[in-house]
Amino acid sequence: MIEPKKHRFLTTEQAAEKLNVSPNQIRALLKTGELRAIQVGGRGMWRIGISDLEDYIAEAYRRTAERIEAGEIMDDGESNAE
Repeated sequence: MIEPKKHRFLTTEQAAEKLNVSPNQIRALLKTGELRAIQVGGRGMWRIGISDLEDYIAEAYRRTAERIEAGEIMDDGESNAE
């Protein structure tokens, strides 16, 4: 059986689907530089490397763990910073 070809890059819509967020949230992460990507083509379409998305996820886990350790995040997503 032939395996489907794996793509190196994702569109903003594909990245949004993988993170279960809106494409607008992905574009916001791109604008702040929190998520790395490249623009290609004359219309400047964004492409996000799969490894860049995985790096973003790993960094988000690290930051979350730090916030839990510092007592900033409580059970069920409640925040202590209010």
